[in-house]
Amino acid sequence: MQLSDLHIRQPGQLTYRRIDTAAYLKKAVQSINNRQEHISAVVITGDLVDFGRIEEYRHLAQLLEPLSMPVYLLAGNHDHAVHLREVFSSHTYLGTKGPIQYCVDIGSICLVTLDTSIKNGSHGELGADQLAWLSHTLDLNKDRSVVVAMHHPPFLTGIQHMDQQNLKVGNESFKQLIAHHKNIQHIICGHVHRPISIQYEHTVASIAPSPAHQVALDLTPDGPSRWLLEPGAYRVLTTIPGQSIVNHLAYVDSFDGPYPFYENGRLID
Repeated sequence: MQLSDLHIRQPGQLTYRRIDTAAYLKKAVQSINNRQEHISAVVITGDLVDFGRIEEYRHLAQLLEPLSMPVYLLAGNHDHAVHLREVFSSHTYLGTKGPIQYCVDIGSICLVTLDTSIKNGSHGELGADQLAWLSHTLDLNKDRSVVVAMHHPPFLTGIQHMDQQNLKVGNESFKQLIAHHKNIQHIICGHVHRPISIQYEHTVASIAPSPAHQVALDLTPDGPSRWLLEPGAYRVLTTIPGQSIVNHLAYVDSFDGPYPFYENGRLID
């Protein structure tokens, strides 16, 4: 499961004075726990909290506690690496210093994560050391099925005010590394608060929506920066033998159904 852009604040505080992001995350956690499939892990691709405050991370830890499967956290432009590592010290994959980047096994998949966040900036960057680490890690796992996870998307979406904040530094070098490693099955991103996908070199890159608020889909030139309360959602990535990874979109809210198509072997009219 891929969650993204939680934007958790301190208890009782609302985002943009209207959005109780904690309530939306509670519903998402409950939705994931209610699923019938075996879930190997939950990956959360950044903007875990809103201001990087330690109290926000403590609140986040409480909200994620009901999840029974492993949880892997990434940093986004709203995050604070020191505070994240302090509160989630039991998550040893986060490391103790430098960018939050790591490689873990999730079932048959090798998950390679990158930290595209920079201090005091909304856009994303990958420095030379990070790209060298990525190159080395991909070489070590050249015989594995790999999913790369990052916060900022390395492509344009057509939503101009968000495209100004995508991966700006290291983009071309990243693209060359992806092109060189044909075993990369998917690139999962966040940041844009919308479900978006694109062919990226030989593979697919996709963005997960937020379980809370979404960015308005406005493809007009110089469209304003706006949000709306479309249904919250998360991504469900599954492996099927003989195929590449299949990426589904799961809505958090409850809807009527599911109802059977057939009853006693006959189509219900």
